[in-house]
Amino acid sequence: MPPSPLRVAVVCSSNLNRSMEAHDILQKRGFCVRSFGVARQVKLPGLIRNCPVLYDFSTTYKQMYKDLWRKNRECYMSNGILQLLGRNQRIKPHPERFQECSDPFDVIFTCEERVYDRVVQDLCAREQATFQPVYVVNVDIVDTLEEATLGAFLIYRLCQSLQQADDMEDSLGQLLLAAEEKTGKSFLHTVCFY
Repeated sequence: MPPSPLRVAVVCSSNLNRSMEAHDILQKRGFCVRSFGVARQVKLPGLIRNCPVLYDFSTTYKQMYKDLWRKNRECYMSNGILQLLGRNQRIKPHPERFQECSDPFDVIFTCEERVYDRVVQDLCAREQATFQPVYVVNVDIVDTLEEATLGAFLIYRLCQSLQQADDMEDSLGQLLLAAEEKTGKSFLHTVCFY
């Protein structure tokens, strides 16, 4: 009997770039995946430095696309934001907040340490109903389009290895150590319970 599919979540700050790139790559390769953000609002670069464009998580990617297109199509095309939003709306309607999801996952990948801390804090504050373990792994990914793609493929390779492992708990540490040696990155990780 084949193992049940690995239930994966990928979490970044706004559920726009890093988590969505990983969502796209994992979904195309058959993984059961969802993506999330942890911020209060979705934040995109504005036309003026240090003045971001903010949206509620309920705002659809299509609405964001239309708004930015109207504000300055050329700017948002040249920096890749419109292409990113176009990809996102093909995957799901709108960004989602991790804190509002109660679905269980086998492994949750975060894209930066600050997001990892918020995810672990949120999981620890939840009432434990099933006591099923969830492994939380931080893969630091710089928030650029290129680094998001590289990070997504690293998450994909980790998911492949975890999917093939007989026992995730026994294998995770060894897999991350091997990945650290190969990539030069270090990976924070812990186990929480639902």
